[in-house]
Amino acid sequence: MFSSHYYRFIFIFFLALLSPGAKAQDRITGKTFATRSEVIARHGMACTSQPLATQAALDVLKAGGNAMDAAIAANAVLGLVEPVSNGIGGDIFVMLWDARTKKLYGLNGSGRSPYELTFDYFKKNGINRIPAYGPLPVSVPGCVDGWFALHDRFGKLPMTRLLQPAIDYATEGFPVSEVIAYYWRSNAQNLKKYKGFSQIYMPGGKTPAKGEIFKNPYLAKTLTAIAKGGRDAFYKGEIARKIAAYVHEQGGFLSEKDLADHHSEWVDPISTQYRGYDIWELPPNGQGTAVLQQLNMLEKFDLAGMGFGSADYIHTFVETKKLAFEDRAKYYADPDFNKIPLARLISKSYAAERLKLFDKERAAKSYPAGNLETGNTIYLTTADEEGNMVSLIQSNYRGMGSGMTPGELGFVLQDRGEMFIIDSTHVNGYAPHKRPFHTIIPAFITKDGQPYISFGLMGGSMQPQGHVQIVVNLLDFGMNMQEAGDAPRICHEGSSEPTGEVMKDGGIVYLESGVSYETIRQLMGRGHVIQYTNGIYGGYQAIRRDPVTGVYFGASESRKDGQAAGY
Repeated sequence: MFSSHYYRFIFIFFLALLSPGAKAQDRITGKTFATRSEVIARHGMACTSQPLATQAALDVLKAGGNAMDAAIAANAVLGLVEPVSNGIGGDIFVMLWDARTKKLYGLNGSGRSPYELTFDYFKKNGINRIPAYGPLPVSVPGCVDGWFALHDRFGKLPMTRLLQPAIDYATEGFPVSEVIAYYWRSNAQNLKKYKGFSQIYMPGGKTPAKGEIFKNPYLAKTLTAIAKGGRDAFYKGEIARKIAAYVHEQGGFLSEKDLADHHSEWVDPISTQYRGYDIWELPPNGQGTAVLQQLNMLEKFDLAGMGFGSADYIHTFVETKKLAFEDRAKYYADPDFNKIPLARLISKSYAAERLKLFDKERAAKSYPAGNLETGNTIYLTTADEEGNMVSLIQSNYRGMGSGMTPGELGFVLQDRGEMFIIDSTHVNGYAPHKRPFHTIIPAFITKDGQPYISFGLMGGSMQPQGHVQIVVNLLDFGMNMQEAGDAPRICHEGSSEPTGEVMKDGGIVYLESGVSYETIRQLMGRGHVIQYTNGIYGGYQAIRRDPVTGVYFGASESRKDGQAAGY
């Protein structure tokens, strides 16, 4: 009898045979796996995961708004048309290049845990892990405050103009797109039991199918109140009272005080230099530090000489990812509660030290973290004629969030609190009014002090892995913006996590179709467990700016419903 490993090997073998010739016709130019050309324009660019949001951003740019205005307008539309990934019940992070000051800025718009929910509550009730859904994982939604922090500092057009496209689509309705319809249906199976969810998101008792018109007049009313009343209309007053009353009714702890006390924070982005380019991420409580750690290790290798899709490259990528993620599990958390050794973590010398554990011939079953002194989402990017560029990511977590759908307000509250660990000694241990470890991260690349690329690739723990692969595809393998996103991706799962899980048996390497049989055979020979699956490789958007001409090159995720467009 054949083992299960044999049958998995045969399945992957046939996928590898089929994938290179699966396309009807090779492209005339560029890589054969590219789905389309880059979008190229002079005056402005928007790349989002849904065409209606992209068009809203372009309309704002054409009306005299800047890239920051366009990003807010696009995000508001995405919260309506792609509720399976984001909305005003979630958090937001932003990096932006301001052409006037010639500086890169960072915004952490993540919310905190409730004051009234204590560590002892979990212990007294025998809760060893915060649940994924329901009232307990709800933290303060930071999106709206993040919009206004961004707008107050950099915006040009009034907020009433920026939110109007989302209000109009919510009132008049919009046709639901294909991938979003799929995830809407699957999310609803888990969330329809919660009060208010079906009323908003399952009209007539079902989720909208592809092409069906969906309206959300409740969200239109909420956005109108925010547009007129500012951020306080959301965090204080009637909306805040409805949110708090609903959560308490469901057995949760989020209060009016939690909402009223919330604030975003402007932070300094962190960076490392890779092949002569500066790669920028935001500091913890997010996981962007892992990108910089892994790139510092990968810089020691001749990846271009290994070749894209080779066993040597994939093995090196996976093993350095494992090393970075063990530190991610141990050290990344809310800096207000911990002293995080950031400078050491992203130093070149520390990368060299970690690489002493690397074995080029064998996959590690486990790695220790370094000894130092001391997930669904949307991503969008916009750029304008002045040279401003915005890298923005926003999420509910776990698709549509916690299922908590308060008071006919038209949105679901996030469940980011699930990311805490019930361990008072851990850096990511639960505490009141604390920001959880966060997965969503925007990215940016500069060259010689000038803006070069604004990009992101969302999708839980895939995000740092995706960021690294985009950088390597661009800078080591010479791909263009669209090719870098279309190239077959690697996703390693099973590393230790900030929520307490520990890596066992080396985890699993998931490969998209397009990797050769010979490569898969070599990886298995080195001890990697290889599997294939759909839907875990994240979503990518990017804009590159030519430093001489100012021309923009845009790219959008071919695996989803998005669009890159410019004028």
